[in-house]
Amino acid sequence: MSLDKKYEKLFLNVTVQAALSSFKFVGKKDKVAADKAAVDMMRSELNKLNIKGTIVIGEGELDKAPMLYIGETLGTNSGLELDIAVDPLEGTNFAANNLPGALSVISVAEKSNLFGAPETYMNKISANVPKNGIIDLDYSIEKNINNLADFKNTQPENLTACILDRPRHKKIIEELKNLNVKIKFISDGDVSGALLVTDKKYNVDIFLGVGGGPEGILAASALDAYGCFFQGRFLFDNKKDKDRARKMGINDLDKKYFLNELIKGDSIFCATGITTGDLVSGINSVDGDYITETLITHKSTGLKKKIQIRQKINATE
Repeated sequence: MSLDKKYEKLFLNVTVQAALSSFKFVGKKDKVAADKAAVDMMRSELNKLNIKGTIVIGEGELDKAPMLYIGETLGTNSGLELDIAVDPLEGTNFAANNLPGALSVISVAEKSNLFGAPETYMNKISANVPKNGIIDLDYSIEKNINNLADFKNTQPENLTACILDRPRHKKIIEELKNLNVKIKFISDGDVSGALLVTDKKYNVDIFLGVGGGPEGILAASALDAYGCFFQGRFLFDNKKDKDRARKMGINDLDKKYFLNELIKGDSIFCATGITTGDLVSGINSVDGDYITETLITHKSTGLKKKIQIRQKINATE
C-alpha cells in the first residue's frame, strides 16, 4: 500500500516548523536549547495530524527523553497507523556554533515497516549502485573501491569517499589514502553524509564508516527512494546495549542489514536545512520572511526534490 500524496505536504511542514524553531538558537552556543526547540515544535506539529503515529526512532528511551521517545504515540489517534523516525535537530553542535549542516529530519512509513533502531553505533556503507555484490560491509576497503571503480568505469583515484572524521576511522582512512581515493571528511551529520551519494553534483561516490544507528535508518529511507545501495550492522559494545537490543527484538547481534530490511514498502522522508550544508540550504531571512529548503522523497510517487518555502517571520512566533 502506498502513502497518500497528502502526507508529503503534512510532513514537509513538520520539519520546516521544527527547523524554524531551532533557527532562533543558531550561533547562541546552546545546543540543548536549540535541540529542545526543535523537539517541542516537531512533537506539537505531529500531534495535530490525523494519524496514529508511533515513534520508532527518536530522542531515546522514555527514561532519557520526555518527548519523542521510542514508543511514544502521536497524532489524533485517528487515521493511518504510521511508524515515525525523527531527528529534530541533526547536528546540535552545528546549530549551536552556526556551522554548516544542521538539519531537521523525519521519515515515515506504514506500521511495522520502519526498523526500530537502538541508540547505538552502526557500521554502514552506501553508494549509488543498483544491486548487491558491488560493495559490501564484509568486503575489504580495497575490494569495495576497486569494484566501485570498475562499475563506474574509472580508476580509484577518481573516486571520492565520504567518512566521519573520527579516530576510529584511522585504519580506513589510511587504506583509502593508499588507494589514492579522494576523501571528504565530515565532522558530524551522517544522515546527510550518507545521502551525498544520491546525486553526481555532490561528487561523493561512497559513504562508509561507523556512525549512529538511528541516523542510518533515517538515511536508508531516502536512499530507498533514490534506488541506492545501503547496508548497516549495529555495533553492541557492552551488556547493556546487547540487552536493550534483545528487548527490541534483535536476536542476531551481528546481523548485516540490507536496505529493504530496514525500510519496507512506501516511505516519505523530509530533511529541512537549518544551517547551509552540502545537502540543502539553511534558513534565510529576507524582507521579513523566512525561506527554508527541504529535501523530500516519496518512494511510491517518485518524488525526489528540494522544495523552498517562504513564510512571514511573525507566522512562526
